[in-house]
Amino acid sequence: MSVVPDEKLDAVVTRYRNLEQQMTTMAGGGQEYVKVSREYAELGPVVQIIEALRKARADVAGTEEMLKDPTLDAEMKSLAETELYASRDRLIEVEKQVTILLLPKDEADERNAILEVRAGTGGEEAGLFAADLFRMYQRYAQLHGWRFEPLSYEEKDAGGIKEAQAMISGPGVFARMKFESGVHRVQRVPETEAQGRIHTSAATVAVLPEAQEVDVQVQDKDLRIDVYRSSGPGGQSVNTTDSAVRITHLPTGINVAMQDEKSQHKNRAKAMKILLSRLYEAKRAEQDAARAAQRKGQVGSGDRSERIRTYNFPQGRVTDHRINLTVHQIEKVMAGEALDQLVEALVANDQAEKLASLEQGG
Repeated sequence: MSVVPDEKLDAVVTRYRNLEQQMTTMAGGGQEYVKVSREYAELGPVVQIIEALRKARADVAGTEEMLKDPTLDAEMKSLAETELYASRDRLIEVEKQVTILLLPKDEADERNAILEVRAGTGGEEAGLFAADLFRMYQRYAQLHGWRFEPLSYEEKDAGGIKEAQAMISGPGVFARMKFESGVHRVQRVPETEAQGRIHTSAATVAVLPEAQEVDVQVQDKDLRIDVYRSSGPGGQSVNTTDSAVRITHLPTGINVAMQDEKSQHKNRAKAMKILLSRLYEAKRAEQDAARAAQRKGQVGSGDRSERIRTYNFPQGRVTDHRINLTVHQIEKVMAGEALDQLVEALVANDQAEKLASLEQGG
């Protein structure tokens, strides 16, 4: 049985019709029109499935009424009973779809995302693994038709990376990428290992929703901006001018350094974009923590320090520890091709937890 009350279904349909009427009286192209048309487009599929739900309910009710007819012959009764079973199955499926569509939405789901990958414990091997992860997400973005724009890339001497950042742009990016935040552990034999021993190292991944100006209010007095001469691996000078920029948000201590561009202006713009997204994510985390504290039976803190996934190369498997799912296609995962097997399972698990929360009334 659906946990969505009829009043909510009616409210969604009414809102959709009102938006439809509103659009006929508005001049196209304005900011308000864009906002209204976006909401109208988002509600369209929801209204379609609500109509399918009401038809499914009517089909079940009609068939149940038919079976109450004492004059119904045996053959018609048998056909009606078969149809009733099928109609009830359809109703259960459509009710589930409606409930999922009307689950509380993460306001950031449709946003672009800033990806940050950093080498963790494990020396050179950690840097190489971090570079592998960065390439994995780049391929994954390409497979989804998203734009992948590297923002910074700090290499280590052995060919790995110390840290790298990228902007991933496209529809629904954050909704799929947000589950990647956390510690990723790798188990494999490094190329430099003469004895063939398996080493364990790690990299951290952070996925931040792109912040908009209205999300975070930052005043100039809260920022300290330092400029300096950029340098490459080993301290060599990349630029002869003070083009590198470090912006520090004084109230929180959050800081971002950027030196990849030759222009101080471009470095500052990139650093500010990342800083705003980190501040926005910190604000979201604070709100999530407050909500989590009110819920009973919370499992895990959701903190980024928790290990979320292990990539075991000798055994050819990738295991996500949050949902105990193992995929035995490590090469395809690292190529971005099989990553959706993990992502879609995580999305489904998130939906299931939200449904369970609704059913429990909490």
